[in-house]
Order: sequence, then structure tokens, then C-alpha cells
Amino acid sequence: MGAIKHFLGNYSENFAAALILWPMASFVLTLPILAYLYHRDGRLRFGSFAGTYLTVLYVLGLGCFTLYPLPSGDAGPGITYGIPPQWAPLNFVNDIAKDGLRAVFQLAFNVVFFVPLGFIAGRLLRLRFASSVLIGLAVSALIETAQLTGLFGVYPYAYRCCDVDDIAANTLGAALGWLCSWLLGRVVPPGKLAEAEPTDRPGFVRRCVALWLDLVIVWLAAVVPYGVVALGLEAVGASALQLPGLTAAQTVDAVMGACAVVAFVLVELIIPWTHDGSTPGGAFVRMTFETHPRTTGYRALFYLVRTATLVATLFVWPWLVLPLLLFYLVKREMPYDLIP
Repeated sequence: MGAIKHFLGNYSENFAAALILWPMASFVLTLPILAYLYHRDGRLRFGSFAGTYLTVLYVLGLGCFTLYPLPSGDAGPGITYGIPPQWAPLNFVNDIAKDGLRAVFQLAFNVVFFVPLGFIAGRLLRLRFASSVLIGLAVSALIETAQLTGLFGVYPYAYRCCDVDDIAANTLGAALGWLCSWLLGRVVPPGKLAEAEPTDRPGFVRRCVALWLDLVIVWLAAVVPYGVVALGLEAVGASALQLPGLTAAQTVDAVMGACAVVAFVLVELIIPWTHDGSTPGGAFVRMTFETHPRTTGYRALFYLVRTATLVATLFVWPWLVLPLLLFYLVKREMPYDLIP
């Protein structure tokens, strides 16, 4: 027991680093996580929600345990010399003969460490056995490559040992993790996936997630075209794009602003008008903002009021989100949903 405690104690700093990063990473990933869960399940379930955030912690732990601590100072592995790789399969047999229990613990840890990955692939991502094993193999190979190349060239030398036995042990762990998810599924079946039809009674959170996805699309539509043009001009040695009567900086603002307006109209008006009220983001989270059928005149008024509400809240009076939330909590619908 003391040997196990000593072995695990070597990784306490790595685990602490993962815990420190967890809240920040979870906050940054909240909207993508919600979008994924709405897309997959069509609703939020506590088990899926908690499981997804635990997955974030696991992924952070995976990085911290395998790549941290990083080289520091003026000398040492990764700085002035590298740790040679271990390419011989089944070399763990020699390690066990030489190091005894420590090598056994290291081998077992490499297997157990990837069991959660296989479980996540099988239970949370609903992947088949072969796909889950391939993910385990790919992730392990990526980690070992990072160790071999000094974190992909960040450091001049390898600061950890790239070991082919680790890849085999990790892949075995992913396979065992998938089998655990399969056995659990026989006792506690996973929840049903979302229905194909989008809901016309979306909650406030789902509406916000859909809007966030739409705004990401609008942002990309504003930034990417100008970026491509700017890079092309730079590649051929031409001067920066500059419209008549405007400085280069003003041209950037004008072009990106125009692209954003066009994209916003397309995403929030034209696409949903032709797709029964589903924006691109709404379609991903399986919702339509049209809560009931309307005649053409009332439908046009509905779109006008909704768009005006979005523009006012996003660009003029951000505090409007609070009365909108309160209204939804009382009425279970948005103000523009009252239009007949």
C-alpha cells in the first residue's frame, strides 16, 4: 500500500494543475458543451451535463499527467539534451524484472489512465468498439509524438520518453473502458437521443445557445473573407486594401462591418424564413423560434419584431437581456411570440 501511495504521490502536482485549469476550461467550453448536448439529446439531462464536465477534467488531466511539468531553467532534459525513445515492443517485461513493483504500477497506470477515454467514447459519444479503440490509439500516439518532439518543437529536445509500450497499454485501457460502458449499458441504458423533428417550444438557454452559434457564423463571415483578401494581397506584394476616402483601418472596419450585416440578415432572416424558423444554430440544437404557424403578414411582423429585439439587445441595450429573461420565466415565451 505504501508503494502505491508513493507512486501516486509523484503525480499529485499534475493532478493539482488539472484541477486549477478545470473551472476556467469549463467556463470557456460551456456554450460548446451545451450546443453538443442539445444537438445529441434534444434537451439537458443532469447526468449528461455532469458527465461532460467531468470529461473536461479528464482531458485536462490527460494533458497534465503526460506533458507536465514542462522543462525550465537553462539546462536539463528538453533544454540541453533529450531523453531517447523506447522502440522495442514488450520492453516492459525487462522493466518489471529490473524495477519490480514500480514498473508494474507504471504499466497498470498506463492501462487504467485510458479506461475513462474508452468509457467516454462508448457512453457519452455513443461510439462503437472499433472507433473507441482507434480513438485511444490516436490520442496515445499524439501524446507520445508530443513527448518525442519536445512538444512539437517548442523545446529543442524530448523531455519525456516516447515508449511504444505506452501506446499499447493506453489502447488496451481504451478497449477496457468501452467494455465497461457496454456492461453499464446492459444495466442502466443510456438516455434516448434527440428526435429528428426540432422543438417549437425552446427554452431560454437553448435559444441563447442557438444565438451564440449564429453569431459565431456571423463573426466568421465577417473575418474570413477580409482575411483571405488581405493575405492574398500580402502574398503578391500589393499594398493593404484601402477604399477611396478611407484609411486602411477604416477600410477594415467598413468591409468587415458590411460582411457582418449581410451575414446577420442571411442567418437571422433569410435562412429561417425559408426553413420554418430554424437558423443554422437553431437547426444544430434542434429548435425553431416560430412557436406556431402564422399568416404571411403576421409572420413578417414577427420576424421584424424579433430581429429588432436581437439588434437592440446585442448592439444597443445589452441590459435588455434581463427583462427578456424575466418575461420568459413568467410567460414561458418571448415577447414577440405573442404575435398571433
